Amino acid sequence: MSFDLVHIFSTMSPLSKAIFGVLLLMAVLSIGVTVERYIAFRKSGSESKLFATAAAPLIEEWRLDGVVELAKNHQASALARLFSATIQRYLRGVEETEGRLTPVELARNESERRKEQLAADLRRGMSIVATVGSIAPFVGLLGTVVGIIAAFQGIGASGSAGMGAISAGIAEALVETAFGLMVAIPAVVMFNYLTGRVATIELALGRSVSELLDEMENHHGRADQHVKESAAA
Repeated sequence: MSFDLVHIFSTMSPLSKAIFGVLLLMAVLSIGVTVERYIAFRKSGSESKLFATAAAPLIEEWRLDGVVELAKNHQASALARLFSATIQRYLRGVEETEGRLTPVELARNESERRKEQLAADLRRGMSIVATVGSIAPFVGLLGTVVGIIAAFQGIGASGSAGMGAISAGIAEALVETAFGLMVAIPAVVMFNYLTGRVATIELALGRSVSELLDEMENHHGRADQHVKESAAA
């Protein structure tokens, strides 16, 4: 018996074909999400580099309004969105005269909320890849069980139990398991890759915003000291 996938698929039962179609859909979804996330990560990384290069001199000159305006031109950058939200909260805190929290504390709290939001955005769609990697082997196994049942039903109906009839039916059924593994293994690899990329991005965002908050703390402390000296004089 030659290994002809077209022939095997044509001889499958309707239910087995439906299961095969589900596996095919799962493969397309996992690949689609991986490609979309890869492009999004590449674009965000490129935009973040451009934003960081342009924002560095503005932060050194403490032109925070300029950083916020600059971030509007880099909406694809996770770093730009994080810096923009953090700086805006800091500037509003500086203008507010009431409240127990300092502008830096307000900015730090806002940065934590924004990091959580960005983390969810970075992981968008990854649950699909994880689900495919987890259940595709079982869907393939279901197809195999259904195929074997159909094969034995055919043997019972024809009254022939020769090795040729049995082996052909089992081979057709096992194709479902093989296809399920072919879908699941790349999905697990892709999910691990995406998880690693997200962890790297989150680490970079945390380090960058921590440096920004240090600058805010340092500058705010100098501003308070200047006010105290002016009052004492």
